[in-house]
Amino acid sequence: MTDVYVIGVGMTCFGSLAEMTVADIAKGAVTEAIKDSGCDISDLDAAYFSNSTQGALQGQHMIRGQVALRPLGIQSIPIVNVENACASAATAFNMAYKDIKSGQSQMVLAVGSEKMIMPDKNATMAVFEGAMDIANSEETMKGLLNMSAGFEMPPEAMQDSGLRSKFIDVYSAMSCAHMQEFGTTQRDLAVVAAKNHKHSVHNSRSQYRKAFSVEEILAARLVSWPLTLPMCSPVSDGGAAAILCSKEALSRFGSKRAIRVSASILVSGSDRVAKDHQRNITRMAASKAYESAGLGPDEISLAEVHDATAFGEIIQTEALGLCSIGEGGAFATSGATTLGGRVPINPSGGLESKGHPIGATGLGQIFELVTQLRGEAGVRQVDSAHHAIAENGGGVYGVEEAAAAITILSKK
Repeated sequence: MTDVYVIGVGMTCFGSLAEMTVADIAKGAVTEAIKDSGCDISDLDAAYFSNSTQGALQGQHMIRGQVALRPLGIQSIPIVNVENACASAATAFNMAYKDIKSGQSQMVLAVGSEKMIMPDKNATMAVFEGAMDIANSEETMKGLLNMSAGFEMPPEAMQDSGLRSKFIDVYSAMSCAHMQEFGTTQRDLAVVAAKNHKHSVHNSRSQYRKAFSVEEILAARLVSWPLTLPMCSPVSDGGAAAILCSKEALSRFGSKRAIRVSASILVSGSDRVAKDHQRNITRMAASKAYESAGLGPDEISLAEVHDATAFGEIIQTEALGLCSIGEGGAFATSGATTLGGRVPINPSGGLESKGHPIGATGLGQIFELVTQLRGEAGVRQVDSAHHAIAENGGGVYGVEEAAAAITILSKK
């Protein structure tokens, strides 16, 4: 089976794109990716279009990709609409990869476009509940809260901090369980958030570009203890795209900037108990990805992980094998994950600062990794970057994500 390469990437700024539609956002990302690749729209054999919320927020429940892409001249080829909660964009990438790997296509577009900032904030927050089993959401929350039964929390943890997505409460419950089992602290979470906000200062496409100290993050408005506002990803608009091709197609373009896809793995969660960390969904997916790539975690130069909250980064750092189980907080506090550290994590600023437009997030991670491996990241460039990993998770089912996608990219 052919090797697969990324030959073009594009990404809009993430944040409030008030005057743009989902189609406009997609156009911005696709146009840049096409230009970056050196190919033409007519070269595309297929397209995978990722979007999670347009149906719920705007009523466009079907054919979202066809509606967004035909005005760009992308027509008469297979266009597949992809929804897999927050893992939608990485899922689109995985499907494009498999399409080429199987020999069905030579050149494929993966694009994610999302418009989530709406006048009715309650409607946007309600969308997140659809990424859980809605018939058993109360039972799911009870199960997550029971993970840290007996854990003593401060009085402010009982306060109602106002409007937020249910997923922040999910991360809160997971954080408390990790604190109870491994001794992780709220300060560890603040260190992760401060690092990511510092990284984003140098990312012109980031939703936020303001540095915060650890003390400022600890003193910020509480969202759901132990998580304060700067520890949480914002609601975002945005788009990102990648052009993937076979080795045969690559020879037509002679792209010296092409990046090889060493692994692309997509898995779903399982019925496991919370403390069975070896069967963690990301750990299982990462194990398959490392085996597929013929690499180990010690060979990874940098990572982009799904830090919908600062705790998300800690747990994913562990699950990817970049540090031992239970040591994610201490690993971040040591400085190992900052630019210049042993394995920089989220040099883009991550979801906490770069932004989190659900249907584009995973491809935004791909944009950053490709930029880094090409040596084109400027001030936030990771030295001698050769292999990079992305983790993009979606939804919650039981005690973990419902879906997880792992991508490993390498210099040719």
